[in-house]
Amino acid sequence: MSFRTDYTLADAERIGAVIGAALVPGDVVLLSGDLGAGKTTLARAMLKARGLAGEAPSPTFAIVQPYAPPEVDLPIAHVDLYRIEQEDELIELGLDDYLYDGALLIEWPERLGAQGWPEALTLRISGAGDARVLTAEVPAAWETRWPLR
Repeated sequence: MSFRTDYTLADAERIGAVIGAALVPGDVVLLSGDLGAGKTTLARAMLKARGLAGEAPSPTFAIVQPYAPPEVDLPIAHVDLYRIEQEDELIELGLDDYLYDGALLIEWPERLGAQGWPEALTLRISGAGDARVLTAEVPAAWETRWPLR
């Protein structure tokens, strides 16, 4: 199923919150968009919905920023692949390990190459200024719990 909505930066917190509240263990959310599109803003709102107090740092330099209870109610790894140059670098990250009892939020999923998760929720952000467009490819695993209609 595909979903598309126009939104403003003021709406980003609400959109991220409802998606974050719907996360279950094993979920992968892929966040695509140009630099400054709002990928980290949506990811931060998802983390906040799961109980994170304060603002999550961007994982650009750490690449993987893990969160675990009691900080959040569901273990989540916030991943930024912007600095990944070759697909074999991904092996060292051990991303699949986070899916046993938690979820992944992955920015710059284009860097995954041939690797990936077929049941991932794909969110593409486009637009500029205050006007954004969210296009979601909602896999079967998400269809009954997709919070945006």
